[in-house]
Amino acid sequence: MANKEETIIQNKIRVALCKAGCLIFRCNTGDFYTKWGQEVKIGQKGHSDLYGVKPDGRAIFIEVKTLKGKARTEQEQFIKAVKQKNALAGFARSVEDALKIVFPENY
Repeated sequence: MANKEETIIQNKIRVALCKAGCLIFRCNTGDFYTKWGQEVKIGQKGHSDLYGVKPDGRAIFIEVKTLKGKARTEQEQFIKAVKQKNALAGFARSVEDALKIVFPENY
């Protein structure tokens, strides 16, 4: 589950990418529990925090990390797999990192 600092970074990235014309979604994954204590597993392990499409239709996948956050093996594998399919993907610790991933031609 994302911590508060990571959530703040995610939201700033979402706003910046939407302002740049992208369509961005938040993906929740992991184990959750109902109010009755029943475990519910959602999403695919390693799926990026944010995903969507660039104005030109190219797929985007961004795994958001805090300055101290470390990527899990599943996250690294997911990023590698989608990059192999020509998606724009990577790890971002800031809005600038995310913009570099999605709009590398501007950097």
